[in-house]
Amino acid sequence: MSEILKMDKITKIYPGGVVANYQVDFSLQEGEIHALVGENGAGKSTLMKILFGMQKQTEGKIYLRGKEINMNSSQDALELGIGMVHQHFMLVPSLTVAENIVLGHEIKKGIFLDKTRAIEATKELSEKYNLPINPKNKVQDISVSQKQKVEILKALYRGAKILILDEPTAVLTPQEIEELFEQLMLLKKSGHTIIFISHKLHEIKKLCDRLTIMRDGLSVGVHNVNEVSEDDISRLMVGRDVKLEIDKAKAQPKEVLLRVDGINYINDFGKAVVKNVSFSVRKGEIVGIAGVEGNGQSEIIEIITGLKKATKGKVLVHGKEISNLSVREIRELGMAHIPEDRMHTGIAPNMSIEENFISEKYRSEEFSKNGYLLDNKKISDLAKRLIRKFNVKTDSEKTAVKGLSGGNIQKVVVGREFSSDTDLLIVNQPTRGIDVGAIEFIRKMIVKMRDEGNAILLVSADLNEVMTLSDSLIVMNSGEIVGYFPDASKVMEKELGLYMLGVNKQSEEEIRRAVNE
Repeated sequence: MSEILKMDKITKIYPGGVVANYQVDFSLQEGEIHALVGENGAGKSTLMKILFGMQKQTEGKIYLRGKEINMNSSQDALELGIGMVHQHFMLVPSLTVAENIVLGHEIKKGIFLDKTRAIEATKELSEKYNLPINPKNKVQDISVSQKQKVEILKALYRGAKILILDEPTAVLTPQEIEELFEQLMLLKKSGHTIIFISHKLHEIKKLCDRLTIMRDGLSVGVHNVNEVSEDDISRLMVGRDVKLEIDKAKAQPKEVLLRVDGINYINDFGKAVVKNVSFSVRKGEIVGIAGVEGNGQSEIIEIITGLKKATKGKVLVHGKEISNLSVREIRELGMAHIPEDRMHTGIAPNMSIEENFISEKYRSEEFSKNGYLLDNKKISDLAKRLIRKFNVKTDSEKTAVKGLSGGNIQKVVVGREFSSDTDLLIVNQPTRGIDVGAIEFIRKMIVKMRDEGNAILLVSADLNEVMTLSDSLIVMNSGEIVGYFPDASKVMEKELGLYMLGVNKQSEEEIRRAVNE
């Protein structure tokens, strides 16, 4: 294979002197699938943003087929044949699949979009690359895996020969991951080159040819995937041995702390997204919810935490109905919440790390004098202690949270919630976008809190995580519970995938066991 792309001595220094990349070399062989791995804050995202024209390097050069290229926008990158599929899809929900694919490169009939030709072009492209999709469906009505196909087809329609895939399997079932891998192998055979960014090392071992490992803004090595083990990769990423397997004793559940009783929710479009869901969570246990994203899990968590009101049904915390309580009043009952979207509901981005750490504590006597004046020294001491405990990479507790990497922002959220005075913890995607070192720490903390008698409700798109951490397991599909497994350790991943896809469904009597009456 010949070299198709080379990034030579790339350095990126942000205003304020933060060095994101330093003298990084990165190269691609034509027709390979190349993994890019590293902890959060290691510089992967910055390097790929430079390659896709979203940011400009401070120093260094990029060569495509031996010729130096300069990009000032992602449009420049697309014109050079470099496409990117972001972890968070960039589609217009109200438009059809075909309309999304040709958006910005429309086939026109006069001044209007030629919808017939757009549909034909989408069909031809999907058949050529074995990415089957109905071009007439609206994006808001298709599954997560289908949306991903639309994103890939959109990049291919624009002529991409190099595809950057950012955490492409994060929200897929095992069956959908297998299908995606088959499609990526076909793209590889057709001459495309793929950069595969992932924290899932077993997937990298299965799919990729080579990998580049980054740490602290540096490239620390390029390896043939078949010559390194998962443990080797983890050690090179983190600088130490990492153990992601969780040692936990059998749960000893006690009384019910959270009871969800027949809740329903109809969204703003009039669609029933939660349908008669009932379950309970007891002290000293972790109840996991598995399901492809968009099947009602997010709405259930938002109802439990007071961010949404159920259309029907009720939620009880410590036996008290919370439907008419504010978020603050619910938290005062002893509930902590790690939200799914850390940027929108987890932090105040313009505020400092220490201000975010005390955002639900500042009213307490511990941190305020006479209930009015904040005790800045105590706040600063707490922030420094949590920064050390949760290994938040920062120069100061005074730093604005928005200046941290995604993984370090998540550590701030987790640190705040884990340090709250709570006995009920609602955990939604706790390790999304976090490096293996932080994943190890957070998972151990979740088990430790369970062992201390907390009731924990866990939602995770990472099947391995939800199966490993959970004591019992609920499976969601189309807004309803389709399966309940009282012992999560006895469920196989592929079996779980069939329930998530809606192929299998338990009887009402089996599902009712989730209530623990």
